[in-house]
Amino acid sequence: MSSRDMSQSVMRRKPIDDIEEENKHSGLFKSLGLWQLTAIGVGGIIGVGIFSLAGLVAAGSEGTPGVGPAVLISFLVAGLASAAAALSYAEFAGMIPRAGSAYTYGYVALGEIVGWFIGWDLLLEYIAIVAVVAIGISGYFDAFLSGIGINMPAWMTSTADEGKGGIANIPAILVCLLVTWILSRGTKAFGRFELVAVAIKVLLILFIIGLGVFYIDTNNYNPFMPSGFGPVLAGAATVFFAVFGYDAMSTAAEEATDGKKHMPKAIVLSLIIAMLLYVAATLVLTGMQNYRDIDPTAGFASAFTGVGLPVIATIISVFAVLSILTVMLTFLLGVTRVWFAMSRDGLLPGWFSKTDRHGTPQRVTWIAGIGSAFLAGVFPIKEVADLTNIGILAAFVVVCISVIIFRYKRPDAPRTFRLPLMPLVPAFGVLASAFLMFQLHWETWMRFGIWLVIGLAIYFFYGRKHSLMNPSSPRHEELVEMHRPLG
Repeated sequence: MSSRDMSQSVMRRKPIDDIEEENKHSGLFKSLGLWQLTAIGVGGIIGVGIFSLAGLVAAGSEGTPGVGPAVLISFLVAGLASAAAALSYAEFAGMIPRAGSAYTYGYVALGEIVGWFIGWDLLLEYIAIVAVVAIGISGYFDAFLSGIGINMPAWMTSTADEGKGGIANIPAILVCLLVTWILSRGTKAFGRFELVAVAIKVLLILFIIGLGVFYIDTNNYNPFMPSGFGPVLAGAATVFFAVFGYDAMSTAAEEATDGKKHMPKAIVLSLIIAMLLYVAATLVLTGMQNYRDIDPTAGFASAFTGVGLPVIATIISVFAVLSILTVMLTFLLGVTRVWFAMSRDGLLPGWFSKTDRHGTPQRVTWIAGIGSAFLAGVFPIKEVADLTNIGILAAFVVVCISVIIFRYKRPDAPRTFRLPLMPLVPAFGVLASAFLMFQLHWETWMRFGIWLVIGLAIYFFYGRKHSLMNPSSPRHEELVEMHRPLG
């Protein structure tokens, strides 16, 4: 193959007009309405950010200074960057209600190699997110048991890298497997569980904020920014993990009853609800307890214990476990739908895109769940969180660029939502996301680079040849069959 042919093959774009036809043959069930989609988005955004990462960034960790009450600014910076990306996602979701999210948007707007890059990136990042959240749940579970006088041995609650004598984080492994089982029951059952669990989560956070306000000591806000502005920006890169989730929710677009109408609304609603709760919660957390005394793994539990309310701390620990489960469910849903979409497009073997009687891709669900259990069991939370963030930020850069290009290349494409101030908003999203990426440690970049090199090798040896968009592919006939008239 000549270099010109190679260039054309890797840059081929999935026609947007094919999307509706492919959706009819997906095997996925349409069962999610507006409020279920919003619940999935809120469920993905709110969780470990409030219950674990807020305390981690405020208190600091080995080699990383605590930012104190200025963790509020870290959340606002991350939220502003996320908002620009959210509007870009909303425009695409209104045009392309298809499983795959950023992978599909990049494929349609920028070409197959870009779509592959983002899809492969998201496979690792979403699995890593599930692992981070599982580690956060493990911390609250340990805090709950301690509150009732049960102390779990260190060997089964921490990893070897944490220096506590740990071997593996067993509770984190078990919760990954539990969430995988829940998701394997089907999207309809998952949607109902998510709606109830998110309602409980929001009520819990409102309870924490309402009660915690009475125990705020304003002296804890001084100094507000103890380590300067640099660590606050670095903290924004870490808590960025806490202000997305709508992107994973958008991977369920094919399972929405009216994706074009409901997806944009659900994306915007979920981010607004989440940011309002984050701002109030961080103010309460750093007001109740001096940032140096906050437990990085169970911030609110330690804060209420510190003001003499250990019973409330125990209650928070119990409900934090339930509420954080929704984050794991959202992102495990996300990775399975991206994997499903890449397999259906021929970039990965078709074996992965088979669905069962529940309309669920069981094979990728269990593979992703076991992969997240491995990460949660052997790696500390900050390493996994940073690995997650660099991948999602890269996806946001691609989606923001894609929405600009597609607006000018296909202005005629029907859009149920048009983001304002084009191209300023998505351009800001590109710059803000790229800036946050460069706040992450070089080790994170190295791990990210290794994963992408592995992905490129798989694409050139398998994906490019087997893509449904390749006329020479053994699976190209599947695409032709979809568009063949009946009778």
